[in-house]
Amino acid sequence: MLIDRKGTGPSQAQFTVAPPGFRLPGDLTLGPVRLQVAELSRSVDYYRTILGLRVLASDGTRATLAAAGDDAALVELNELPNATPVPRRGRLGLYHYALLLPDRAHLGSLLAHLGRVGEYAGMADHLVSEALYLTDPDGLGIEVYADRPRSTWRMDGGVLAMASDPLDVDDLVRTGGDEPWSGMPAGTSLGHVHLYVGDLDQAASFYHAGLGLDRILLRFPGALFLSAGGYHHHLGTNTWAAGAPVPAEGDARLLEWTIRVPGRNHVGGAAASLAAAGYAIRSDGPDLIATDPWGTSVRLTAADSH
Repeated sequence: MLIDRKGTGPSQAQFTVAPPGFRLPGDLTLGPVRLQVAELSRSVDYYRTILGLRVLASDGTRATLAAAGDDAALVELNELPNATPVPRRGRLGLYHYALLLPDRAHLGSLLAHLGRVGEYAGMADHLVSEALYLTDPDGLGIEVYADRPRSTWRMDGGVLAMASDPLDVDDLVRTGGDEPWSGMPAGTSLGHVHLYVGDLDQAASFYHAGLGLDRILLRFPGALFLSAGGYHHHLGTNTWAAGAPVPAEGDARLLEWTIRVPGRNHVGGAAASLAAAGYAIRSDGPDLIATDPWGTSVRLTAADSH
């Protein structure tokens, strides 16, 4: 394993491959995810009591949720009564979306809270991060994670070292201390989105060559990870649900996810790149929306448009 002598971790150039044309800016952020759920009140109760999100706005069929500590929208729930839940083997589209906590202590506090309320969570140490995995009432996947410092990231055989190792639960809970979980803290953000896709080459064509995300050099069979600015991933794609159907209109599902860029020029550049690659785009006010080959839509929005 290669260790950076300056203690700053590997450089972006060591583990990313730039797209062939347009490249999204490194300072992009992810905006809220829009989910379709079967029963709004049930979902709101889950997100409030289990995850500690709060309702920013609700009109009875739609609710926007944020961290307890600030007003940045993270999740939008859209009710479609009797929407079909995600089957055990999954559907193409959402694998999970991921809420990024500002530090490890809050992740430990959340883990202790989940134990107290009896909520099951999957767990993994990914080397670059530590993660908890949950499933909402409609079967939609959620990751909550905390990043390790960039200085601890390592290269291994020419790729970024990531894994799915067992989580040190006891140490993580100790880090959380004795303070009870009081909800998602200020600074919680949408860290990444991970999708089931039907083909990795097609995913690369849309998200790498078209949309303009960098490809991450990783050793994860059946998966393609992408990002901007040298992050370990803003988007994961995998074929682990190969053969599963694409979501139908009446299914619980991810309706869209959001990439926020600094200026309109970046929105236009991504749109032109996607169009040149043969993908359809549509306007929604100042935003542009593109839909991948499996029906998942991504919204491109500019900070200077709002």
